[in-house]
Amino acid sequence: MEITVNNTSYTIDAEPEMPLLWVLRDELGITGPKYGCGIAQCGACTVHVNGYAVRSCQLAIGDLGNSQVTTIEGLGTTQSLHSVQQAWIENQVAQCGYCQSGQIMQAASLLSTNPDPTDDQIDAAMSGNLCRCGTYPRIRAAVKAAAKKLQEV
Repeated sequence: MEITVNNTSYTIDAEPEMPLLWVLRDELGITGPKYGCGIAQCGACTVHVNGYAVRSCQLAIGDLGNSQVTTIEGLGTTQSLHSVQQAWIENQVAQCGYCQSGQIMQAASLLSTNPDPTDDQIDAAMSGNLCRCGTYPRIRAAVKAAAKKLQEV
């Protein structure tokens, strides 16, 4: 089976019903997406499929077709961070960090479709991504900062 992740094509030998998260972590060694709950309720495994945030723990690789998958590793680089990644650093969002790749991927997806979200829109879009450390005010501030930075470009 062929899969494209972070603009690289891979041939994998896996059953079509295997969750994308398992393929990413166990077959390809891409560890940014985390296993949190396994039932698409926490958001730790969030990746982009064709630019939209999805929970990779519940998406079977057989359902991907020719889709493009992007993980946190493909969102930006250390030399050129995505505006959301930069805003996360500037707003010191992370505490334990476990949920952060999913949070960032969800926020980047939100801003790709809504470049100037209100607080209520941010809260609604991010509500499926849980943070046990409770950094929600900093998450909202970082999304707003990233939106502002994107508008300046």
